[in-house]
Amino acid sequence: MAYPEQKDVFVAKLNKKQDGGVYVIDERVQLADGAYEGLLAHDNAINSTVKVFTGPKLTGQEITAWTLSTPAEMLWQRRIRIFAEAPAVFVSYETPGDQVEADDVNALQEALTATQTELERYKDDGLVDGGSFYEGE
Repeated sequence: MAYPEQKDVFVAKLNKKQDGGVYVIDERVQLADGAYEGLLAHDNAINSTVKVFTGPKLTGQEITAWTLSTPAEMLWQRRIRIFAEAPAVFVSYETPGDQVEADDVNALQEALTATQTELERYKDDGLVDGGSFYEGE
C-alpha cells in the first residue's frame, strides 16, 4: 500500500556515544503466520548480543528459532528471521549507534515530495480555501 493510504514511519537514528558505550535496544516485531523477516530497526547491532523473547526486556519465553544475516551491500545492517508461535516477540540487542546512508536521505525526500503533492491535490480539490487548516483561525 502506497502513500497516502499508509503514512511514512521513520525510526529515530542513534548517534554514536562519545564514551564508546552502547545502546540497548528492545525492539517489538509482529509475526505473521508464525514468522517474521526484516531488518533490525538500528544499525551496527553486535551479533553476540542478539536475543529474542516473548516479553520485553528479556522476559517471557526465550525464542531460539531465529537467524541473523548481514546484507553484502550494507554491512552495518542486520536481517533477522524469526519463527515462533507468538503474535509478537521482542528482539534485544546492543548497538554503538546508527549509520546514516543515502537511502535514509532519499526516503525522507520521497516522503516530503509525497506530502507536498498531497497538499497541492488537497488545495486543488477545493478542500482548503487558501487559509488555515485549523477551524476558527
